[in-house]
Amino acid sequence: MTKSPYFKAEHEEFRQIARQFIVQEVLPNAATWDDQRALPRSIWKRMGELGFLGLNVPEQYGGSGLDFFYSVAWTEEVAGSLNGGFAAAVGVHQYMSIAHIERVGSEYLKTRYLQTAVTGEKIGALAVSEPNAGSDVAALRSTIRRDGDHYILNGAKTFITNGVYSDFVVVACRLEGTKSVEGICLVVVDRDMPGFSANKLRKMGWHSSDTGELFFDNVRIPLQNLVGQEGMGFYYIMESFQLERLIAGIGSIAGAEMGLELTLKYINERKAFGKTIGKFQSLRHDLVNIATEIEAAKQLTYYAAWLYDQGETAVKECSMSKLLTTEVAKKAVDVCLQCFGGYGYMEEYPIERMYRDARVGTIVGGTSQIMREILSKMLIDQISFKPVYNAPENITIPTPPTSPAPPTPATANPNSEETVLIHKPIHQEMANAQTAREIVLSLPSRLKKHKVSADYDTTVHLDISGTNGGQFTVRVNNGSCTVEEGLSGTPKCVVTTSDSVYEGVETGRENAQMAVMFGKIKLTNIAEMMTFTGLFERISG
Repeated sequence: MTKSPYFKAEHEEFRQIARQFIVQEVLPNAATWDDQRALPRSIWKRMGELGFLGLNVPEQYGGSGLDFFYSVAWTEEVAGSLNGGFAAAVGVHQYMSIAHIERVGSEYLKTRYLQTAVTGEKIGALAVSEPNAGSDVAALRSTIRRDGDHYILNGAKTFITNGVYSDFVVVACRLEGTKSVEGICLVVVDRDMPGFSANKLRKMGWHSSDTGELFFDNVRIPLQNLVGQEGMGFYYIMESFQLERLIAGIGSIAGAEMGLELTLKYINERKAFGKTIGKFQSLRHDLVNIATEIEAAKQLTYYAAWLYDQGETAVKECSMSKLLTTEVAKKAVDVCLQCFGGYGYMEEYPIERMYRDARVGTIVGGTSQIMREILSKMLIDQISFKPVYNAPENITIPTPPTSPAPPTPATANPNSEETVLIHKPIHQEMANAQTAREIVLSLPSRLKKHKVSADYDTTVHLDISGTNGGQFTVRVNNGSCTVEEGLSGTPKCVVTTSDSVYEGVETGRENAQMAVMFGKIKLTNIAEMMTFTGLFERISG
């Protein structure tokens, strides 16, 4: 076997251990679990006993603290189980739900959830998608509000892997009364909390994993179940997308490679017209093309994994990997199934299950269309994405209070961080601002002075077309905001849009993230704009 520049001898030794586990304890049960549409709890505890669930988790929390290429090898072997549902369930638990707790969770959360997740005692899920907000994280509607030493959670989620049988769920929600991404939080919800219910969905593939609809009806969650900081949930999710997409890419292309291996074996045994069907040129050439695409996609994915292992955000490479691997995998299993003829359509052949399971790859973790749009912004519009796991510069994010209850609006100190957590009524003059011009001119009265650091100094140019627009220079410095007509000074960000789009975003009628994504708003510095917009109250929509 050709040596890989990415895998060392110890990685390959580990791979053999993982493969032995898959061959002995997963492969024989793959079809049964698929028929039963469930995974037994025992397989989770077995993976925990063998140390598979905590490969990258620090040793102090029961993990092994290994480099990322152990996870690459593990994900590839899991994909070799010929059961996409099993692979999805493990991936979500290991690299999505507990990943947030590991990175930004408190010691309390790490002790309570991370350690038990590594042993397989507790199974985790991540709940972001909603009926009206899939890839559009900024549009989610599930809300939390403070009530003494608890949050009260209301809302619904859908398409949640491990959503029904998991023991805990990391839920994305927004502080009640907020509309911007700044209000989004992550909280851990226990399965047995009153008001939490779930329904299992029936789906085309991934039968072994449960995919659920989740409902939260006044669920009381302790404040200490907040993951990271209030208002940082959106940034955590955006950052974690790279890991999610990378794992999806690794699993997809490994599954395609396994499908090709099964097909090559079949065509060299199956005979037609007096010879094995592997001798027919059309099949040979189709499979060679597929093998080439698989290898290209795999090497791109390895490079993205290497960048990730080096601590790079690697948004471009992870997005390219997710796009290419899932599209190649979908194409590959289709070609492979065709080689099996009628047998490929029968459930007793694993290629049928692989065909169903591979199809969702281009949807989960951001659709292929979303990947193309992200890459278009980076390659064509020259927009760069910076690491966001740490709070953006100059943004003050409130932390959970140690006191049992926050101050009430009547007694709260207007300059305290806790006041931010209470939805304050917007001044009437703000509410009356409806046109783009009026909304821009209202910016000084909407400045959240308690959120402006003493050294924050920025200039933003707004170029708004349309009869209600104009050109404006907005400055924030020394804790205050000024607006003047015309463009002057050197801006840190230039915003170009129409009056209708600007009005729609400011009033909540249009989603800002999608407006940028689809070119309705053009920005020269997206990071600066995220910081800038977080400093202002929104107009009531």
